[in-house]
Amino acid sequence: MEQNKEMTAQQSLNLISETMNNSRKEIVRNSGKYFVLWGVLLTVFSLLVYFLWKTTGKPAWNNLWFVLPLIGYPLSRWTKNKEKDSRAENFISRINGGIWGTFGVFACSVALFSVLYSQFFDSPLTTIVLGVTLSPQIVLLFGMAETISGITLKNWTIKIAGWITGIGGLAIFYIAQVGAEQMLIFTFAGIVLTATGLIVKHQYK
Repeated sequence: MEQNKEMTAQQSLNLISETMNNSRKEIVRNSGKYFVLWGVLLTVFSLLVYFLWKTTGKPAWNNLWFVLPLIGYPLSRWTKNKEKDSRAENFISRINGGIWGTFGVFACSVALFSVLYSQFFDSPLTTIVLGVTLSPQIVLLFGMAETISGITLKNWTIKIAGWITGIGGLAIFYIAQVGAEQMLIFTFAGIVLTATGLIVKHQYK
């Protein structure tokens, strides 16, 4: 009887492990299209802000970034509803959603703080400091969120892409320095994210 109970417990653990692995694979497979969606939006917005900033000389065009989630989240929701995804939410999907939700909250909060602070404490020094620190902060947050998501989903493609985004974005930023060219780090991040989505879709097609 004791041996049967032990076998049953072991079988239960194996079943739970198998279910979680299958859940991870399903989440990664479905994440491909969202990576492509957000990657394309990030690329388009970064190039648009870069072009407007470069041609007008006004960094205020960075306010367009606040429009990105207003477009991206409804598109993501529409894509999900269109597929009529009936999969029940589980521990892995909640953790993964929490990771990206946390990134979104931190990125928007940092950007909003920078905008408000520059309005109330307008000075050349403030403009320089905020202009220098905001972009690398966000690209690092983005890279870390993607890497942690890859660790949670046990997918090396996503983990490596997150590291490339964070470290590669910083390298581009240090080369570009202050100015419209710093928007190219987000173009780089968007291209990497799009490529990640395409690779993941190919892996799990």
